[in-house]
Amino acid sequence: MSVSSSRLVSLQDAAEHYSVSTKTIRRWIAAGRIEGYRVGPRLLRVRMDSLDSASRKLATA
Repeated sequence: MSVSSSRLVSLQDAAEHYSVSTKTIRRWIAAGRIEGYRVGPRLLRVRMDSLDSASRKLATA
């Protein structure tokens, strides 16, 4: 695991990186697809390597 991929990023940064909404990132956390980390009483962060492992390539026809 590289240092850059193991860093914690905001939901907004993660959403922009994967071209999805922050609501989708929150849904993925709630579904257990990725791990969310609470930093302080309100702030959520996700690990980029967690997002990388959750995304998968779709087969083409």
